[in-house]
Amino acid sequence: MAHLLIVDDDDAFRDTLAETPQGLGHETVTVANGAEAVRAASRERFDAVFLDHRMPGMDGLQTLEAMQARLARLPPVIVLTAFSRAGNTIDAMRLGAFDHLTKPISREAVREVLARALQQQAAGSPSGAAHDDGSDLIGPSHAMREVHKRIGLAAAHAMPVLVLGETGTGKEMVARALHRHSARAGQPFVAVNCSAIPRELLESELFGHVRGAFTGATGERPGCFRAADGGVLLLDEIGDMALDVQAKILRALQEGEVTPLGSHRTVKVDVRVVAATHRDLAAAVREGRFREDLLYRLDVLSIRMPPLRERLADIIPLAEHFLRRAAGSGSPKALSADAAQRLLSHPWPGNVRELRNVMERCHALVRHRVIGEADLAELAIGVNAAPRGKATDALPADWLEGDLPAAVEKLERVLIAHALAQTHGNRAETARRLGIHRQLLYRKLAQYGLD
Repeated sequence: MAHLLIVDDDDAFRDTLAETPQGLGHETVTVANGAEAVRAASRERFDAVFLDHRMPGMDGLQTLEAMQARLARLPPVIVLTAFSRAGNTIDAMRLGAFDHLTKPISREAVREVLARALQQQAAGSPSGAAHDDGSDLIGPSHAMREVHKRIGLAAAHAMPVLVLGETGTGKEMVARALHRHSARAGQPFVAVNCSAIPRELLESELFGHVRGAFTGATGERPGCFRAADGGVLLLDEIGDMALDVQAKILRALQEGEVTPLGSHRTVKVDVRVVAATHRDLAAAVREGRFREDLLYRLDVLSIRMPPLRERLADIIPLAEHFLRRAAGSGSPKALSADAAQRLLSHPWPGNVRELRNVMERCHALVRHRVIGEADLAELAIGVNAAPRGKATDALPADWLEGDLPAAVEKLERVLIAHALAQTHGNRAETARRLGIHRQLLYRKLAQYGLD
C-alpha cells in the first residue's frame, strides 16, 4: 500500500481523483493548496504526489520548487493541468516532476502513471527533470508532449544534445527552448548552419582566427565557440560537416577549449553544444562520412522531432497560431471546416515550415476573413496535390510527348475551366482566383472556346 498526497483546489476533482488510488488499496491525503502540500510533505513521507498546476496562492510549480528545497528526497510528482502548453510541461519536468498530465484524466491514466511512479520510487531512481517551450513548439499531440518532456529533462543538464528530425520540423526551436529554460538562459545563444558555410570557411567561423592566418585575415575573429561562451551553440546540419572539422569539434567537446586558426594558443570555453541534423548519422558512420567517436560524444541526450504527418492533432492548432502571428495586433483569419480538413489530409513533406508558409500566404492574399478549401487550392500549391511519387505521374501521357507551348496551353485551359466551375461561371471571381486581369481572362476564354 502506497501513501499518496493529492493537491488540488477543486474539491470535487480532488475527491474524484482520490477514489482511483483508494480503490487500488492505497492511502491518500488530500489538501487544497500549495502551502498545505508543503507542510504535509515536510511532516510525512509520501510515495507519490498528484499536484495541480493552477491554484490560488502558490501554484503547482512554486509548490514543486518549495518541495525540492525542503525535502531531502523528492517523491515522484505528477503535475496536472487543465491548460496544457509546451512551457507548462517543460518547466514542470525541469523542476523535477515525474510526469505532466492534462485534465480531464481517465482512471486508466491515473492507474498507469501511478504504477510507473511507484515502480520508480521502489527502484530508488531520481525523478525526471525538464525544460522549455519555443514559440512554434505547439501541439497537444502525444508525440509533441513527449518532446516537451524530453526538452525539460535535457534542459536541467549541461551535456551535449543531439536533435534529430526531418527538414522543417523545428529542430532549431528545440535548441532555443533548451537554452531559454536552462541555467544558461541569460548567456548567448549562437546558431551555425554547417551546410550553409563553405567548407574552407567553416573552421574559421567556428574556432576563429588570428590576424594573418590566411589571405584576407586582416584582423582577429573570435569564432562561434568563443561568442557562445557561457551559453549554447547550435551546430545545425552537423551531418554535412567535413571530417577534419569534426575532429576539432570532438576536441572542443572533450577538452573545453578551441585553437583559433593561425594560433598555437588554446582558449578555454564553456559552451553547451546542441547538434541538429536530418541525416541518419549511424549510416553516415558506416559510410565513413561521420566520425563514430563524435557521434558517441554528441548522442548523450537525443530528442527526435516527429514529422508533421505523425502529429495530426497539432496541424490545426499550429495553423491557427501562424495565422494569429501573421495578423499581429489585427484580427486573424479563420479556417473553414473544409479548409481544416484539407490541411489534415495533406502529408506535409515540408513539415511545420511548409505549414507556416502556407498560412502566411493565406493571410497575405486571401481577402475575406474565412479561409476556404478553394483558397488553399488556389494559393497553397501542393496542399491540393498529392506529392507522393513523381511529379509526372499525375500528367496525361500525351502531355509529355508534345512541345512546351502546347503543354502550357493545355494546362491553361484546364486551370481556367476548373476555376470557372469553382466560381459557378463568375468571371470576375475566376480572374481573381487565377491571378490575372479580367481582360486577359476574356481573351483566354475565346482562345480556348470556353466563352
